[in-house]
Formats: sequence, structure tokens, C-alpha cells
Amino acid sequence: MKQPSTTGSRLLQGAFVLGLAAIISKIIGAFQKIPLQNLGGDGVFGIYNTVYPFYMLIITIAAAGLPVAVSKFVAEQEALGRPEEGKRIIRLSSILLGSIGLILAILMYIGAPLIGHLIGNGHVIPSIRAAALALLFVPLMTGLRGYFQGLQQMVPTAVSQVVEQTIRVTVMIVLLLWLMKRDASLETIAAGAMLGSVAGGFVGLLTMLAYGYSRRRKSRITGLSQEELDGLQRSGVREGQREQWTGEGLQAEKLPTNGQWIRTLLVYAIPVCLGSLAVPLMNLVDTFTVPRLLRSEGLDEVESMVSFGIYNRGLPLVQLVTMLATSLSVLFIPAMAEARLKGGPEAVRQQASIALRWFWLIGLAASAGLVVLAEPINRMLYGDAAGTEALRYMALTAAGSTVSIIAAALLQGLGAVRAPAFSMLAAAGVKALLNVMLVPALGISGAALAGAVAYMLAAGLNVALLARRTAMRPAPGAVLVKPALVIAAMSVAAAGMAWAAGAVLGGMGIAADRRLAAVGISLLGIAAGAAVFLLASARTGMLTATDLAAIPKLGPRLAKWLRRLHVLR
Repeated sequence: MKQPSTTGSRLLQGAFVLGLAAIISKIIGAFQKIPLQNLGGDGVFGIYNTVYPFYMLIITIAAAGLPVAVSKFVAEQEALGRPEEGKRIIRLSSILLGSIGLILAILMYIGAPLIGHLIGNGHVIPSIRAAALALLFVPLMTGLRGYFQGLQQMVPTAVSQVVEQTIRVTVMIVLLLWLMKRDASLETIAAGAMLGSVAGGFVGLLTMLAYGYSRRRKSRITGLSQEELDGLQRSGVREGQREQWTGEGLQAEKLPTNGQWIRTLLVYAIPVCLGSLAVPLMNLVDTFTVPRLLRSEGLDEVESMVSFGIYNRGLPLVQLVTMLATSLSVLFIPAMAEARLKGGPEAVRQQASIALRWFWLIGLAASAGLVVLAEPINRMLYGDAAGTEALRYMALTAAGSTVSIIAAALLQGLGAVRAPAFSMLAAAGVKALLNVMLVPALGISGAALAGAVAYMLAAGLNVALLARRTAMRPAPGAVLVKPALVIAAMSVAAAGMAWAAGAVLGGMGIAADRRLAAVGISLLGIAAGAAVFLLASARTGMLTATDLAAIPKLGPRLAKWLRRLHVLR
């Protein structure tokens, strides 16, 4: 039997491996949209970003809950010394996931014209059909990931995540270049880009199957000779009954039938799936409202997709911030559970207060920085300044979404699993309503503003519930006054540096190449803003030596440097 310390170390190592893989794959996934726009243009970008949220919703329905259920029940069977039951679970779940994926793929492929009609744009039909093919592979892949996670083997999942994203982006870029060389239409190029998801899912599945084959070759049943194995195979045990080897011989044990296992898996998986639908539904609101609303304002189908593509330019930047929050939020769920069990109410309040304080500040800094540097960043990444106003409004979603994610993780650590999903569903309803009200008047800027308001609502609901559960009463100075001073100082520094860099680069003649100049302005502005953010946070007490001590290697060096400047308390 393993010692607790060994088991804990293995869990920590697994969490680190999965966390690192998630960060790498999410960075690849977020920034693959930039070459997509650069190569394909805003029209292709718009079609892709119209279809992708719908595809993610279908993937969530097909594969969100069952892999979690597989992980849970495989882990239980392994703990009970029943590895064969774990194998039976993955076989049954694979049949279930494969069937669900096949049915949804057929429905999505056949129903593509109807979906295009509901979206209000026929140019999305080829991309919807291309995305449908990924459903043949992705659900099976996620089920196998759940199996290995149940075995506490995180490397297969981590490797498949990175491989899937790498192949997805590589195939997308290759097909983009090939189709553009052949002067293909916008919808054909967008469908080719969507085929990257199909290729990524296929290779990701092959990766998981390779790990499964390798495990099967290496697996041995400890303590049983070949004769005993042959005897087990000849015993002819009926379905619903298995034989378990004990130190005294074979002991018959009643186990669930295949039908009972399927029902058990579905009963556990369906609530998890419903909770996971909240975020895809939030993203899907724009898919079914913005293109149709733009068409109602006189744009044709191509023009509406170009405009929708420009609207989505800020998405990778906001996703980078939320990716950081999502990756770190998983650390707070067990931390809150431990604080609740061991430290009592005061420890819970302290944990929640620190987390909210820092992620509120990080979210505000990201939003303010993107607002101030929106134009040079837009030119740097996309080659022109189209949609800069919409990008500024979309930047505001970084603050609300970051706080919403962290507050949701803290609530889950306290056992409130469903509340964050309901908050997100309420925000999705508000987003749809505000889109209808604002897009006709403000165009894509209205949709971006609606998103900022909706995410702030989700954050407010989650924080209010968290405050009620923990009796947390944050001081107005810590929540509003000090962050406002820090963000104001940071914004002035970033804007001043951007102005100075623009003047210097203009004097050097570099401004003639506006994209190259935008790179210099953006990077210098970001550097100045980040430096002042660090100094102001330390000077106001928002950043303490204790906070820095929690950062490995870099933290102590920063603390030493800030003490020399007499700004760290």
C-alpha cells in the first residue's frame, strides 16, 4: 500500500503536468486566431468565429460529463482492486461516447442549412459541416483521457492536449495557404480552417489509443500465474458477476451489469454536462444574434461576416487573461475545501479575500492596458486599426470574466457547484437582450459593450453569493480606491510611453511602416505599464512581501528589488 505522502506527491505532480499542458494548449489555441485573421482576412475570421462557439457547444453536450464520470468510477474501481471493472467502464463509455458523437455529427452535418438560416448567414454552412466531422473523434478521445485520469496517469492527457492543439493549428495554416493559393471562396477557406479541429481530434485520439495499447502490453495481474489466468478465462462467469482474486483463492462477487453501469455513468454525467453548458452558451449568444442584427442594418452576408471578424479581434487577447485565471482557479478549489475543513470561517474568508483582491486587480490591469494600447496592439496583431473602438469595449470583459472565474472556483471549493452556472446563464440572457438593444445603434461596439456588462453581472452575482457564504465584508478602499490609484498610474505610464515611442519612431522614419512602429509602441507601452503597476501595487500595499514569497524564484528577487526602492511594505 502506498504511503499518503507518495500519493500526495503523485497527485501534485499530476496537477502540475495537467496545468502546464492546459496552459500550453490554451496559449496555442488562443493565438492560432491571429494567423487565421492575418492569412484569411476578416471575412474568414468572422465565419470561423461564428461556427466555433456552436461547435464547442455540441462538443460540450457530447463529451463534457462522461469523461468526468469515467475518471471518478475508474478511480473507485482501482481503489477497490478491480482493474477489470475499470476496463469495462471505459469500453462501455467508449461505445456510449462514440454513439453520441456519431448521432450529433450526422445531425449537425444534415442540419447545417437550418443552422445557417438560424444564424442568418449561408456562408457558415461548409464550416458547420467540416466541424461536424470532429465529433467522430473528439468524444472518444476525451473518454480515454478520463480513463487515464482515473488511473492517476496525467501524462497521456497532457501529451494528447498539446498534440491536438499543435496539429489543429498546423493543419489549419497549411490548408489556409493552399486554399488561398487556389483562390478559393471565403466559406471554403473557413471550412478548411475548421478541418484543423478534425485533424487535431483525430491525432489526439490516436495518441490516446497509443497510450492505451502501450498500457495493455505492459499490464500484468500481480500474484496470478499464467495457469490461474487461463482458469479465470475458462470459468465462464456470467455478465453481472466477476471473480476477484484474494489471498485465499477466488471469491465470487456481484457487480453491476453493463446496463447498470451505463445508467450510473449517465446519472453522474448529465448534471456535470448541464453545468458545463453555461460558458459555451454565453459565447453562442453572439453567434445567433450579432450576424443577424448586422444583416438587419443593411449589410449583406459577406459584409456581416467581415464585420463579425473585426468584432472578434479582441477575443484572443481577452482569452489569454481568462486562460491565466482558469488555469490558476483550479488551485483554489482544493485550497478552499481545506480551509473550510481545517481553518474554519476565518481561514475561508482570508483565502477568498486574497484571491478576489488579486484577480480583481489583474483583471482591471488587463482591461485598462488593452483600452489604452488598443490601437497599436490592433495594428501590431492584425495589420490595421479597424474595430479599435470595439476592441476597447471588449477589453473591459477581462475584468468581469477574471473575477467571475475565480469567484466560481471559490464557490465550488465551498460546495456550491451549480450557483456559478446559473450566474453565467443569467449573464447570457442579459447579453442577448443587450445585443438586441445596442447592436442596431452601435454596431459591433454595442455587442462588445454588452459582453462587458454581462460578464460584470456574472462576477457580481458570484461575488455576492461568496460574500454571503463567507461573511466577507471587503473594505471599499481595498476594493475601489487603491485599485483605482494603481490602474490610473499604470494607464498614464502606458499611454505616456506609447506617445513618446510614437514620436521617437516617427522621428527615426520607422512610422512609415505602421505595423512595425505599432510593435515598438505596443511593447514599450506594455513594459512601462507593467513596471508602474508593480511599483504602485507595492506602494499602496496591494502587493505585500507575503504575496511575493508565494511566487517561486522570481518572487524573492522582486521583493529585494522593491525594498531597495523603498516601495514594498
